Amino acid sequence: MRAVIQRVSNASVSVNSEIVGQIGRGLCVLVGIHKDDKPEDVEYIIRKILNLRLFHHENKPWDKSVKDLDLEILCISQFTLYGLIKGNKLDFHNSMSSQAAAEFYATFLQTLKSAYKPEKVQDGRFGAMMQVDISNDGPVTYNLDSRQRE
Repeated sequence: MRAVIQRVSNASVSVNSEIVGQIGRGLCVLVGIHKDDKPEDVEYIIRKILNLRLFHHENKPWDKSVKDLDLEILCISQFTLYGLIKGNKLDFHNSMSSQAAAEFYATFLQTLKSAYKPEKVQDGRFGAMMQVDISNDGPVTYNLDSRQRE
């Protein structure tokens, strides 16, 4: 799995001009699913989303996590995170197939909500054409890849 994590002041996602998810201060997470991802990849990404110390607290930079500060999370599925560029063509053969990815992403979201607080986790609409609006705070953006664990 890949996750692009952005610290935000606020974020929202819309489908056909209707807001389907929105948060205040917290993290906006773009989630890509690899064709070979397993439950261990979900566990790793969720652990990092909840525990990365990306927030300042009492003049200490990089001191608190989204979980420490009881902040919100907006997750958005993005299959293009595993896209490759071949010449001028896009190749998505490393992304999980749409049907399998829909189930995998639903499991990811349920696991994240169970590990944190369901009311603090919002998401877009899997497979839809979405408009994502964020106010990146910092800006702070961090890339995670479960295949490159530290």
